Amino acid sequence: MIKVSDTASQKIINMMQEDGFDATKDYVRVGVKSGGCSGLSYELKFDKAIGENDKVFEDNNVKIAVEKKSFLYLAGTILEFSGGLNGKGFVFNNPNASRTCGCGESFSL
Repeated sequence: MIKVSDTASQKIINMMQEDGFDATKDYVRVGVKSGGCSGLSYELKFDKAIGENDKVFEDNNVKIAVEKKSFLYLAGTILEFSGGLNGKGFVFNNPNASRTCGCGESFSL
């Protein structure tokens, strides 16, 4: 399962509305792709549909779609939002990552 913090949930719902998505029926698509300074990087976007290879979760009023291949890397992840002095953005607290880069956008196992 992938969890969403309270702060991330509020930010996602607001951003979805701004981009013409409806958080009650549309999805946040979370994925992993090759690249980044640590080998794998996170993807995050909005989507109106799910595919046959997707796992679907709902946490904190956010529907999450993850392709099964990416889910192997993301199981147990908590999606958070940081608005501190070092920058704003979504943070993936991934228990499967053995190493992350300084920017937090890529990781390795």
